[in-house]
Amino acid sequence: MTTFIVAVLVFGILVLFHEFGHFSVAKLVGIKVHEFAIGMGPKIISYKGQETRYSVRILPIGGYVKMEGEDEKSSDERSFNNKPLWARLGVIIAGPLMNFVLAVIVFSTISYSVGFATTVVAEATKDLPAYKAGLKSGDKIIAINDKKVRTWDEIVKNISESKDDIKISYERNDKSEHVYITPAVNKEDNRRIIGISPKIEKSIIKSIENSFDRIIFIIGEMFSFFSRLFGGKASASEVVGPVGIIHLVGEAAKTNIYNVLFLTGLISINLGMVNLLPIPALDGGRIIFLLFEAINGKPLDPDKEGMIHFTGFVLLMGLMIFMVWKDLGRFVF
Repeated sequence: MTTFIVAVLVFGILVLFHEFGHFSVAKLVGIKVHEFAIGMGPKIISYKGQETRYSVRILPIGGYVKMEGEDEKSSDERSFNNKPLWARLGVIIAGPLMNFVLAVIVFSTISYSVGFATTVVAEATKDLPAYKAGLKSGDKIIAINDKKVRTWDEIVKNISESKDDIKISYERNDKSEHVYITPAVNKEDNRRIIGISPKIEKSIIKSIENSFDRIIFIIGEMFSFFSRLFGGKASASEVVGPVGIIHLVGEAAKTNIYNVLFLTGLISINLGMVNLLPIPALDGGRIIFLLFEAINGKPLDPDKEGMIHFTGFVLLMGLMIFMVWKDLGRFVF
């Protein structure tokens, strides 16, 4: 029950931020919004405002903002398709953008609450490679194999992915030095390590800066995964659907709130990036149609565009059902 409640809250927050992005900009540019819904399927709660109906629906797997003239022809001057191109583009981009805003909020909250790892060494574990090579507390790591590092995540990634000896460049007493280290292998997760822990800091400004660094790092990892996937070097088993996400949220909920928050930020970034893919029914697909209009000088027929997005939606629902079935086999049965 705890897993279900936490999962619903996480999904609800993700959808709320995404759809509020669309909704707020639509209202700002004067588009008529018929409904702002969190969830899919039958209504649980519904409230009719002056113009917009606000509802919470039974399936916490999505949501929508229903705007006048978004997927059909409309002569209403306040319809989506009668607004300037820049206004429509702003409405579409605002959804994924709010997912990144949410990630900044949760990562900044975590960083300020528990502190964030810097590139300064707090301790070198005795008898492990870094200690034997002479790294000490206070050394600031600036590069690995002559590749600059700005975050602790980058340090961990570069060390764990190394194949041979690595060159660690660092600053000590305002002097730049370097050392060559042969990483050891952590038997628990088969990961290469050198035996250092980071200095932890707390700062509101640096926490926000750190959240942006983490988002950039995660986006980079996503591009790396897609590159490996299309190159046949990654497995589709690394991808999880709704059931898999609920399982991960449940596991995080067993530990502490910060792991739940981190997972929320991670999923939010993934949601924002996936929504920007140029696929019909997703925000990225709608952006492509708007760019086509900008180049062509006139929009595609709204009814035809609506049919294309509907077809894309059906295909996405089919993919979701497949992912649910796949997740059930991995995490339930």
